[in-house]
Order: sequence, then structure tokens, then C-alpha cells
Amino acid sequence: MAKNYVSNSRESTRMFKSNFLEPLSKVHYSVPLFIFIPVIGYFSWSALFPGKMSLLSFAAYYSGGLFIWSLTEYVMHRFVFHFTPKGKLMERIHFIFHGVHHDYPNDAMRLVMPPSVSIPLATGFYFLFSLFFTEFPLAAFFSGFITGYLFYDMTHYALHHASFKNEFWKKLKKHHMVHHYSDSEKGFGVSSNFWDKIFGSDY
Repeated sequence: MAKNYVSNSRESTRMFKSNFLEPLSKVHYSVPLFIFIPVIGYFSWSALFPGKMSLLSFAAYYSGGLFIWSLTEYVMHRFVFHFTPKGKLMERIHFIFHGVHHDYPNDAMRLVMPPSVSIPLATGFYFLFSLFFTEFPLAAFFSGFITGYLFYDMTHYALHHASFKNEFWKKLKKHHMVHHYSDSEKGFGVSSNFWDKIFGSDY
């Protein structure tokens, strides 16, 4: 299979002619931490104190949020980021969403989701989950979900830019690098290959 990248430069290629849109497509890897750690803290506090949720109940809902994030990560990467575009417009949309990352996998400014994408997505998921949970269980569940997202974003950056000695991380990095450089039709899990094993898309 042909390799899926154009450049291994850490520099960012320009995506938009607009000087307004172009900066919105880039983000330093630390930015999600500053945005979402307070979100996790607020919702955890809300569940445990105003909601008076027991630690056991909180842990159960929080773990559920982590679990659902892991599935969400897999589904979005496999079916949204890797959809097959048809026509110039869809090809352009695909490139903006994920194609640019495969062409420039070490672009240091496009390895975590920019706030222009992550904040609307997080908001949408919150309202989706609100259809299934009451206020305080939702707060605990959403804390876990966002923790999973944050772990994914930080893991994704590290897999491209860090060197590991630990066997777990070395295997995870290899899994993701094979996705980039050998076979992009498998290996959709980034923070874990669990769902790849479940759905038969592991290497």
C-alpha cells in the first residue's frame, strides 16, 4: 500500500487563504489542558458536592464516561475522519478534518483538536448525554468522557513526538505509526487498540 504522508516536517502547511480561518486550524498541544481540566474539575465537583454523590456512584458514572469516550474515539476516527470523499467539496472537507494530518503527520500545531472544533463537539455531546442522564449523574459521566478525550489528545501528540522506553507505550506508538505509514485502513484506536481488536481492525 502506498504511504500516506507527504512531509514529516513539524512545520504547518497553510490550509486556508483566509487569515481569520487559518489560525483557528492550529493549536499548541497544551491548550486543551487549560480548557478542559477546569471543565473536568467543575463537573466532578458538581456531582460530588452539590449532587452529594457517593464516591462509588461517582466512580461508576465516571468510568462509564471513559468507556463511552473510548468507543466514540474509535467510531469517529474510523467512520468520520476516514470516510471516502466523493467530489471536490467532500475531498476538501476530508482534507480539513483529517487528510492534512495524514499528509503532514508531524505538524506540531495540528495534533490536538483546536478549540474551534473541540468546544462545539464537547457541547454537543453534553446535550446528547443530557437526554439519558439527570443533572448530577450527567456531571460525573461527562467528567469521565472529557477525561478520556483529554487523554486521547495528549496521547496523540506524544505518539508523534515522544520517545518511549515503556513497552506499553512503545507498542501503542507502533500501532499508530503503522496506521500512518503502512495501512491507514486499520488501527483506528489512538489511546488504545481495544476496539480495533473487538471490531477486527487491528494489525
